[in-house]
Amino acid sequence: MMYRMALPLMALVVAGGCSGRDATDPMSPDAHSAIRQAAGPSLSESFPRSGVLHLRKQCLEYTRLPGGFCTITSSDLEQIEVGSKVFYASAATATSLDSDVILDPPGPGNNKAFGHVVLDRVAGVGTINFSGGTGKFTHFNAHIVSTRINPALRLWSLVGTYSFDPQD
Repeated sequence: MMYRMALPLMALVVAGGCSGRDATDPMSPDAHSAIRQAAGPSLSESFPRSGVLHLRKQCLEYTRLPGGFCTITSSDLEQIEVGSKVFYASAATATSLDSDVILDPPGPGNNKAFGHVVLDRVAGVGTINFSGGTGKFTHFNAHIVSTRINPALRLWSLVGTYSFDPQD
């Protein structure tokens, strides 16, 4: 019985050694590309890992109290959907806002980004920094400049850089 198993194994070893190639090498040099094509686009191709983002938020419903929020009205980053809410943990003063924030997109799931905003309400400029989150915002980082563009409509432009890099 032992010879029946040993002979085929020995033949395999000899055949692999005689071919001049590693027995574990694929027979076709295009085997890896065929596997990649069959699997579809990689996560990095369909999900950019970093770039520039442009958002608009509207704050007509913002109460300036803890739990107040603004709503994203336009976004060029797929993960931050129109209708996402930015919730503020602290109250604003007459001249400033210095608060932790939570970005909460619409729909089901545990997808939240966590950050901090420092805003000069008189000048209408500030910064928002996101660092991490849950679900699709795991490893999310963003550095954003916030600029008031229409005081009457309480409309803000948010422009910055983002990444989904755990090392950032």
